[in-house]
Amino acid sequence: MKLLVGLGNPGAKYAANRHNIGFMAVDRIAADHGFGPWKARFQGAASEGRLGSVRVTLLKPQTFMNLSGQSVGEAMRYLKIAPGDVIVLHDELDLAPGKCRVKQGGGHAGHNGLRSIHQHVGADYMRVRLGIGHPGHKDRVAGHVLSDFAKADQDWLDDLLRGVSDGVAALVADDTARFLNAVAARTAPPRSGTGQRGGAASADSPRDLSGPVQPQPRPQPSEPQSLADRLRALSDRFR
Repeated sequence: MKLLVGLGNPGAKYAANRHNIGFMAVDRIAADHGFGPWKARFQGAASEGRLGSVRVTLLKPQTFMNLSGQSVGEAMRYLKIAPGDVIVLHDELDLAPGKCRVKQGGGHAGHNGLRSIHQHVGADYMRVRLGIGHPGHKDRVAGHVLSDFAKADQDWLDDLLRGVSDGVAALVADDTARFLNAVAARTAPPRSGTGQRGGAASADSPRDLSGPVQPQPRPQPSEPQSLADRLRALSDRFR
């Protein structure tokens, strides 16, 4: 049994906020993998299903972000699982938009949702960090995370959520590398015709012309022959 927790704030007012990318991720997982209907449980909304051979409960705490640990702790006690069976998907300021990293244990880095979970269940759970980028100054952080994704963000956001959903069965099976590969296949697909990710050259690619070009020696013209030389050569032909 695994508990997958998406972090966010409840209500339509916050639904498209950057801070709610965790809610968006578990919503995509539920839709793509045929999970049951969302029900009010554990001070949140919960949905049950299977990913491969693993039974999974999805959870969206409805306590608001800074009290998320209350919901997570209640779900863990009911399901009789340890922190190591909990995976939390959340927004990450310190990653560029569209990037994804997985972390086991560690600090909360000032994230209010993680801080609350630390207080209620400890630090030994897994985090899936979903990059939303940093606004550049700490005074702008609150406005950044509590504002909606821009239209320009929609393509990378959709790719990231699809990648998370594609790889989630590997994630709950503790195959982090395969999960991250699935995300990368959506967010950094191979360039057409190369079969290589990120534009890396394959064995069949044209030679790299980006380096310095070595000058080739130019053919030197032959010295012009004198009239005597030409007559001598002509007489040699008829000997």
